[in-house]
Amino acid sequence: MKVTVFDYGAGNLHSLLKALTGDGRRVETQTDPSLATRTDVLVLPGVGAFGHAALRLAPGRDAIRAALDAGLPCLGICLGMQLLFDASDEGPGCGLGVFPGRVRRLEGERVPQIGWNTIENAHDPLLDAAPMSVAYYANSYVCHPDDFASVRAWSTHANTTFPAFVRAGRTIGVQFHPEKSSRAGVELIRAFLREVRS
Repeated sequence: MKVTVFDYGAGNLHSLLKALTGDGRRVETQTDPSLATRTDVLVLPGVGAFGHAALRLAPGRDAIRAALDAGLPCLGICLGMQLLFDASDEGPGCGLGVFPGRVRRLEGERVPQIGWNTIENAHDPLLDAAPMSVAYYANSYVCHPDDFASVRAWSTHANTTFPAFVRAGRTIGVQFHPEKSSRAGVELIRAFLREVRS
């Protein structure tokens, strides 16, 4: 299985690449969005700002969206989840629009949210295979979907409840960082890869 991590050029991907590696998988990073779909699994990592990442994604946006619509498995993490939505208040540019909705600034006295938070109302086969009660977050923005049917788990910061996990077919977005969420988070990534393989 080939796993491709699209690199926006914004940060260290070491812990994510380590979590993805193993079981005969070939993991690579790709900076050219027009080549990002030449893979078995696409991962949109959680490092960077929406405007910059959307700009880097723009030349391959239509091809990536078409590939996801056709069934290419995708895991979007934090910013990567936000890029699966239409647009963001954080910056200009278009997301992939897999999930209709907009990304808005997280409300609360302490923003960004950095640290552990609970996962609530989880209902997805992936979260059954790799249960998580808490996860590690580092975010100032959260997704506001037009349709809550895609939301498979929630979290709450201050008085704001927001989607922690969304799914549309083989495209999954998580607002938290599973690669930094201890053993349970790494197991979630590996359960996703097993799901893809099966």
